[in-house]
Amino acid sequence: MTVMKTARRNFVAHKGRMALSAIAVLLSVAFVCGTLVFTDTMNTTFDKLFAVTNSDVTVSPKEAADGEENPGSGKPQTLNGSVVDRVEKARGVKSAEGGVLSMSVTVVDTANKNLGSTTGAPTIAGNWSDNELKSMKITSGNAPRGPTELMIDADTAEKHHLKLGDEIRTIAVTGDNRAKISGIAAFTVTNPGATLVYFDTATAQTFLLGSADAYTHVNVTAKDGVSDEQLKQNVAATVGADTYKLQTAKEAADANRKDVGSFLDVMKYVMLGFAGIAFLVGIFLIFNTFSMLVAQRTREIGLMRAIGADRRQINRSVLVEAFLLGVVGSVLGVAAGVGLAVGLMKLMGQMGMDLSTDDLTIAWTTPVLGLVLGVAVTVVAAYIPGRRAGKVSPMAALRDAGTPGDKKAGRIRAALGLVLTGVGGAALYLAGVAEEAAPGSLWLGLGVVLTLIGFIVIGPLLAGVVVRALSAPVLRPFGSVGRLAERNALRNPRRTGATAAALMIGLALVACLSVVGSSMVASATDELDKSVGADYIVNSMTGQPVMPQAEQAMRANKNLDHVTAYREVPAKITAPDGSTVTEGLGATDPSYAEDIRRKMRAGEHADAYGPNAMAVGSLYADEHGIKLGDTLTVAFTGGKTVKLKVAAITSDEGNLDKGMMYVSTAVAEANVPADRMPRPFMLLATAKAGQADTAYAEVKAGLAEYPQYKVLNQADYKQALKDQVGQLLNMVYGLLALAIIVAVLGVVNTLALSVVERTREIGLMRAIGLSRRQLRRMIRLESVVIALFGALLGLGLGMGWGATAQQLLALQGLKVLEIPWPTILGVFAASALVGLFAALVPAFRAGRMNVLNAIATD
Repeated sequence: MTVMKTARRNFVAHKGRMALSAIAVLLSVAFVCGTLVFTDTMNTTFDKLFAVTNSDVTVSPKEAADGEENPGSGKPQTLNGSVVDRVEKARGVKSAEGGVLSMSVTVVDTANKNLGSTTGAPTIAGNWSDNELKSMKITSGNAPRGPTELMIDADTAEKHHLKLGDEIRTIAVTGDNRAKISGIAAFTVTNPGATLVYFDTATAQTFLLGSADAYTHVNVTAKDGVSDEQLKQNVAATVGADTYKLQTAKEAADANRKDVGSFLDVMKYVMLGFAGIAFLVGIFLIFNTFSMLVAQRTREIGLMRAIGADRRQINRSVLVEAFLLGVVGSVLGVAAGVGLAVGLMKLMGQMGMDLSTDDLTIAWTTPVLGLVLGVAVTVVAAYIPGRRAGKVSPMAALRDAGTPGDKKAGRIRAALGLVLTGVGGAALYLAGVAEEAAPGSLWLGLGVVLTLIGFIVIGPLLAGVVVRALSAPVLRPFGSVGRLAERNALRNPRRTGATAAALMIGLALVACLSVVGSSMVASATDELDKSVGADYIVNSMTGQPVMPQAEQAMRANKNLDHVTAYREVPAKITAPDGSTVTEGLGATDPSYAEDIRRKMRAGEHADAYGPNAMAVGSLYADEHGIKLGDTLTVAFTGGKTVKLKVAAITSDEGNLDKGMMYVSTAVAEANVPADRMPRPFMLLATAKAGQADTAYAEVKAGLAEYPQYKVLNQADYKQALKDQVGQLLNMVYGLLALAIIVAVLGVVNTLALSVVERTREIGLMRAIGLSRRQLRRMIRLESVVIALFGALLGLGLGMGWGATAQQLLALQGLKVLEIPWPTILGVFAASALVGLFAALVPAFRAGRMNVLNAIATD
């Protein structure tokens, strides 16, 4: 009980000094709890949506069960209208209603502005039916009554300021449909961001499916007292169990939930990974806090030992303080996490994905996990300082505050750090020279972990060398004040190393990802320069196929020498050795050999586009012993099985179209039914000589009515690659910002506690003539050199990781290593500003100390 009282009193007495550590725990726990609440809320939102949108039993084409619901043709798989009548006759059926649904559409307003979601949510077009009333209600106007009317969801109407009577153009593979808004329907549950347009059934059939007697599915409603499972069995007995895909409402919801859940799980684990980095950085902050508090209370601890407290009690008292700190920080962190989740929901709402706070989901495991993690991390971080406190001798009561360094332990630590760093460096070397990606990745992971731990362990040893080296250009110009700052930073290398290590971790990851991202862009740009001969590339950013009307607009451009359509045709390919693989064959025009300059292992690329001919990649050819002139058996999905001669073997040394097999569009069209033939997902075009600028302008003008497509010349394409990688890196940097913020708090905390620890010393320096300005400058310079020390270690380590990762990526064709020096130097310079910012409050407090009171401090 005495231990608890002592720990509680010490915690309350030093609550100000522990505040920043508590904030670190709070931020880390908040990130974990916020992530869990946010993803759980998204799951709840989708669960509610799926629960009400599915009919008791849904009948759909059998092909949809094999993942072929939309095999690139721009049209969904369909059922004959007679199926509705057959289903309606099954026992237990109250009603059967044909449904139409297509996601291969683009919806634009009169200004050709895309009304679809920008968050990745789909644009869905279908027929308005009774089944839609389960999840939607008409809030204004009426349901569509003919081909000139449509209905749109209320969220899209509000976002784009649409009203009744406005004209909407819907673009599908069958053509364009212009109709006026006759009604607006609102979701009765949360709409996670999809754009919906509804036609009357007849218009939906002819426009979206190209047939007046077809549906994509049948919604079946059970009579009272008939279960969904029984209804499914009855329908199966009527239409044939293996003829169609039959799903109960629960099965359909589970399938939809599985698709969405996989994406949400990836997002959740990525965000939790960054929360783990923040926790790791927080460990250093808490470790430093308790180390310095123990050092400052050496005499106090010595007195406690002198009056009978044993080592275990002293150790326990420190751990109890840590426990209290963890509880306080974690409780506040759980509350902040809920607030963070609500903030993320609001942010997603601004981006187009509406999530209602009515669906806010806080599972009991979330606060429990936050509390357990926060308390466990805090106690673990305080364990070593607690052990040191237990080793304080009763004789320490007769000495000045401060624990003497253990030179033997320092030597052991230095040796261990050197060994870990050396082994980690060897692992990185093995990763860099690996000939296969899988074992190389394992070496890379081992090297990253060991070098990181090694640098953390060896930090105090490096501090003596690196801080002195940094001091020469950074501190020495400030004269005696700079020398004092240098000596203060070197006074306790262990503390300086731990403070810098927190910043090092975040900046190492920043540097590594910057190197990898820049190398990917440089490699792709280099590959583009070497391999792409086409002047323009046209494709959809959302993965939609190229509609016929857009392709016709391209081919009508008289300033183009040629246009090449690139599509992928699914097929099962059997090699001479009997092995079978399912691949997407690249079906292109013969001009593709001019548009893409592929290196050849054997034969000529153009020969692959002859009748009954094809090209294979060198990796596939080597694996199966295929030579020029061999014959492969190709079974086109939904089409014929033919034998094709290998007329060319492309080299897979580059990264563009690596491993792709090619046939001509003519071969694909001869063996795949027209209704199964995929639409091109990309068009390549080359301008006539001297017409590049004119052709580019006309291509963009010709496709202006189709905003779902991007027209890119080679410069545009390179910039698009750079922008995509840049956006990804910015997201990662944003997540890493939490760890860097915690690291900055660590620098602030170290300086603040250091000022308290040196109160008497500061008073003496002020008494012999050090001005307030010089004192504040000394503390700021000390902070700057610690921040630069952490930045130097982190950036150096990260560049090593990034360069090694690039060597592994080179096995996949990304062969250009590029160090983003502007980013690296900018981060290094920003670290100095971080040091200045971190020192503002501690320096201000030091400058305000009363000289006499400071000298009198015990």
